Amino acid sequence: MSLPPLVEPAAELTVDEVRRYSRHLIIPDVGMAGQKRLKNARVLCVGAGGLGSPALMYLAAAGVGTLGIVEFDTVDESNLQRQIIHGQSDIGRSKAESARDSVREINPLVHVKVHEVRLDSTNVMDLFAQYDLIVDGTDNFATRYLVNDACVLLEKPYVWGSIYRFDGQASVFWAEYGPCYRCLYPEPPPGMVPSCAEGGVLGVLCASIGSIQVTEAIKLLAGIGEPLLGRLMVYDALEMTYRQVKIRKDPNCAVCSDHPTVTELIDYEAFCGSISVEAAEAAMDSTISVKDLKVLLDARDRGEDDFVLIDVREPGEFEIVQIPGAILIPKGKFLDGSALADLPTDKRVILTCKVGGRSAEALAVVKGAGFTDAVHVGGGVLAWVNQIEPQKPTY
Repeated sequence: MSLPPLVEPAAELTVDEVRRYSRHLIIPDVGMAGQKRLKNARVLCVGAGGLGSPALMYLAAAGVGTLGIVEFDTVDESNLQRQIIHGQSDIGRSKAESARDSVREINPLVHVKVHEVRLDSTNVMDLFAQYDLIVDGTDNFATRYLVNDACVLLEKPYVWGSIYRFDGQASVFWAEYGPCYRCLYPEPPPGMVPSCAEGGVLGVLCASIGSIQVTEAIKLLAGIGEPLLGRLMVYDALEMTYRQVKIRKDPNCAVCSDHPTVTELIDYEAFCGSISVEAAEAAMDSTISVKDLKVLLDARDRGEDDFVLIDVREPGEFEIVQIPGAILIPKGKFLDGSALADLPTDKRVILTCKVGGRSAEALAVVKGAGFTDAVHVGGGVLAWVNQIEPQKPTY
């Protein structure tokens, strides 16, 4: 459905602004009035990573008057494959500052506000209150639920996007006019869902979804077109297909229904849980450090101990880097039970993954199958590289 413009127009455009935005101004649906609204708009982008990069760049180029950036991370070399707002010289820098500098280079007429903080329940309401619209570029469920609930409580529109490997999704959530994020996903998925850091993402997919988010933001700000409110756009890059799924407002939604059960912000980390309860319980007294593992590997080399070290990551990750002597059995084979028959009954089982989450999930399955002395490696392969073999690559 068509919605009224989100912001009032600015008083005027300068001569420089008219020259810069001339290709917008000659579009009848945008024109002077629409561009003045963009100039007067305040948009906050949560994250300056894969989705935040193209979103910030195109919001700046479009002439959004005030751009806020919430980001606490630093630029890593692995980011550059998709986070195009950063460059080689930015490695090690604050992402927020790097993004700010790129935005200023694209459009010095835009006012940039940097919020170099980790978004959480203590600061989100004050931050969001300063802006007209929120663009979400995050990659974890806890922050998405936090952003959604804050937007509902503040009656702000929320432009959402999600990416994974070759698949992308986008929608607009605005409880005043339609469903919110919780109407689509009432609860976070059980257990551990792979992130882009674990499952990978096609770099250019970020541009595809990020540009859709900016398109939706512009439409909302200027009051043009039909926003993705009540519609989920699903993109498959391998098949090059777009399809839509209707989203209806949930009359029993915990946060946006007539009788909400969530009326204030909650503990979103606890609500989502990085790993399942079973995995946390399994790992409680069965976690060893990478230094402990190094001692065990050395003892095995001397014939003083014997065990099997199993890496539960995906084959592509295993090819990049692995701990010496590890055997690859992906986590999925533990979850479907097919890996259990191949486990030795006369040796202790030690599990590892990238950072420890997936190995904890597999550990719960292994212990449940009777391998009571099994353990997993806290910190996983990345901790091994950082502490034991720093010459090896990370990802």
